[in-house]
Amino acid sequence: MSGPQPAAAFWWTRDDLGFIEGRLHLGGRDLGALAAAVEGPLHVVSEARVHANLSRLREALASSGCPTRAYYAIKANRFEPLLRSIARTSRWGADICSPNELDRALDCGFAPADISFTGTAVANRDLERLLAEPDLTINCDSVGMIRRIGERAPGRAIGVRVNPERGTGYAGAEKLTYAGAAVTKFGIYRDQWADALAMARAHGLSITSLHFHVGCGYLSRELDAWEAAVASAASFLEACPGVRTVNVGGGLGVPHREGDVPLDLAAWSAVLRRRFAGRGVTVAAEPGEYIVKDAGVLLLQVVDVERKKDVMFAGLDGGFNLAPEPAYYELPCEPVACAPRSLDTSTWRPVSLAGNINEALDVWAHGKLMPELAEGDRIALINAGAYGASMASNHCMRGDFTEMLLPA
Repeated sequence: MSGPQPAAAFWWTRDDLGFIEGRLHLGGRDLGALAAAVEGPLHVVSEARVHANLSRLREALASSGCPTRAYYAIKANRFEPLLRSIARTSRWGADICSPNELDRALDCGFAPADISFTGTAVANRDLERLLAEPDLTINCDSVGMIRRIGERAPGRAIGVRVNPERGTGYAGAEKLTYAGAAVTKFGIYRDQWADALAMARAHGLSITSLHFHVGCGYLSRELDAWEAAVASAASFLEACPGVRTVNVGGGLGVPHREGDVPLDLAAWSAVLRRRFAGRGVTVAAEPGEYIVKDAGVLLLQVVDVERKKDVMFAGLDGGFNLAPEPAYYELPCEPVACAPRSLDTSTWRPVSLAGNINEALDVWAHGKLMPELAEGDRIALINAGAYGASMASNHCMRGDFTEMLLPA
């Protein structure tokens, strides 16, 4: 990155994100100036950061000692310019979970052979659209789905999603764990495995892919739990010698709070090497969060500043419906003033940042230390690149926002 570099002063600061001459920049662009040029909330994603994350993870996969494939989970962020950039300039495929995502992936330049589908509660009308692409990888989430594919496309190659009954997510959060002690809707359990294999044989289906996804947002502290899940999932291979690809899902996370230690990709890759090297399988992964979350911010404007009893509130012109993760999963989008009046944090005071949705849960942060705020100031919510715009709703008919991809 050429030009002035951001000063390292906060836990979230890095070489492409931080303050330059007192103003917040992402990828060399002044975020406050970008926000001022647009009416209303603005989702911004840095193309350069996305591709840096893609490259870093691809290198980690390659160091596993196994043949590898990589798919970007487009449910994390389906902005078309972003998808076209990934399809055009990287060696990544696309992970999808609906027929409409299939159409979006194809329209943005991904070939059917480079697309992997994994979904749950898949209707027959969905199957008919998916099966129209014979080169598409389809991972079956239930024995019934295997049967319904066999009835429609006997002899087809399929993948099977298994539930290893082990899982983990960010800080062990229950809502972010897809497999574990609690029974979940995801995948085929071990006591169903014989039925799944028999159903595939009955329809001449060949199981060429084994898939599992056990949680979201895990960091280095969760790697032991993740390896236990990988080991449990790998044991399904013993009864399925035709499997050529093991898809370990996504779920790789990024730091959300001060003190979070970033995921050690070398240690993550070492897990794959221990469990799969020499087994004659290709290891695939399908991350979304790791690729785009820290590449994006949501820019909002301060519209009201007022003390209510002993709490200072700053009201923003966008609410949780524009980036639901903080409300749904308690994963914070760190609020940062785009042009703080002072970077001397000793002068900062607690403020609660609230959105414009008429719901009690619509508070971005409680008691956050912030510089003095005034009407018209711009606030960036860090870590909004994944599951922000893609999960947005029109609740209270306040769903309008603009999306922007910052070119590399």
